[in-house]
Amino acid sequence: MSLTASVPRHEVRAVVTGNSAELSVLGNQETLTADTYVDVRKKIMSRVMKLASGLGSNVHLTVHDQDGQWRLIAGADGELHDPDPTTAADPVAAAPADAPTAPSDPTLTHAAPIEAPPVATVIPLPTHSTPTEPTEPSKRARRSEQPPVSEPVPDAEDASAAGEEPAVPRALRASFIVDERREPAAANGWRGVLARTTGLQVPASEAELGRRGHVQAVSQHWPGPRKISVVNGKGGVGKTLTTAMLTAVFARHGGAGVLAWDNNDTRGTLGWRTEKGPHDATVQDLLPATGQLLSTSSQISDLARYVHHQTGDKYDVLRSNPELLATKQRITQDDFDALHSVAAKYFRLVFFDSGNDESAPRWLRMIDHTDQLVVATTALGESAESGALLLEALHERDEYSAALARNAVVVVLQSERSGTLAEAQRIADGFSGIARAAVTIPFDRALHGGALRYDSVSTTTQNAWLAAGAAVADGL
Repeated sequence: MSLTASVPRHEVRAVVTGNSAELSVLGNQETLTADTYVDVRKKIMSRVMKLASGLGSNVHLTVHDQDGQWRLIAGADGELHDPDPTTAADPVAAAPADAPTAPSDPTLTHAAPIEAPPVATVIPLPTHSTPTEPTEPSKRARRSEQPPVSEPVPDAEDASAAGEEPAVPRALRASFIVDERREPAAANGWRGVLARTTGLQVPASEAELGRRGHVQAVSQHWPGPRKISVVNGKGGVGKTLTTAMLTAVFARHGGAGVLAWDNNDTRGTLGWRTEKGPHDATVQDLLPATGQLLSTSSQISDLARYVHHQTGDKYDVLRSNPELLATKQRITQDDFDALHSVAAKYFRLVFFDSGNDESAPRWLRMIDHTDQLVVATTALGESAESGALLLEALHERDEYSAALARNAVVVVLQSERSGTLAEAQRIADGFSGIARAAVTIPFDRALHGGALRYDSVSTTTQNAWLAAGAAVADGL
């Protein structure tokens, strides 16, 4: 029978109270004090890093403080690491008898925000399993996936038969370019405090890594313009605020060239709820100028006469005129195509705030030009039912519209303070089978009436809209 020596696990436990900490270092008691709570944390990290370096092995740190409990591993390589996910998920082992215990009712002052769990949940929804011919969006995506066709390489026998010396294969050489990119240190919560105050490479939390992934998704640029239509046949379900918030997410993170277009015959309110430029131009003023704007002599600055720039959220708005009757601002399909050509020439992303009349020529032509469909709805049953019926109708319209419906993203708004996210989640789950993803947005008073500005909503709401934007980006 062979015996295998087990590697000892070096542990340090700390209980932080105010500006002091009681440590159990490999079973020995120590006390650390400092002038501030943050300095105590720095001393703990310094003590553990020196211990790991001296032992030449990892040291597992568990800290109980005013923010709860957290764990890190100080490596002998001088880096900080997250505990193994399977280990981190287990309850904390009972502390040995000589380990310090947390005070029963400490009076503590918070020095850093506690990391909150993510509120927005992007739910990939199962789609129809019926095989269909690839539509234009999927064909376009697949073209870039085709592997390059390589020429056949003659073998040694062919070379000998031709009287040529067989080619000697060249050994592969390692590249001198080394990819040393590393995930940046934590910036939020207690991890961010440690990273900023100690200079250590503290790993980011899962929530922070998820947010970084969302930011990266909405920050990218695609070849050619992309058009996103926000739809629901029922009024008052949040189409306008969904358009404004999604447009702001992509413009703030990805840069200029983003347009919000109020494609509404019947008193569209996007212009009322966004910043007005130094003029009163609407889509009706732009229409006669499309020919000139499509000429080679036109410049992007010429478009400033017709769109309204949002100085805070960095996108532009093409307004409708809510003061006119619908009969006074009808747009034909040819008119829409001309306006669309201008938008596609000057903007990389176009978000359509659609009207409620699904039979209008401009609404139908909008669908024909759409790359990604977004269904906006509140957590009320009638709003969600209207959105679901619209997706089902698009399934029956034609194959291109059916593909848009299957790839749709549903944004469910918790429209009332008295409502709950659980109710919104129930609505989101109900779109399983007819849409690609569903995202819930918490109630935020800043979204109910008045100007729509991304920086006016809470951080939790901003992160929810960021998650919604990432879901949209996945379909572009």
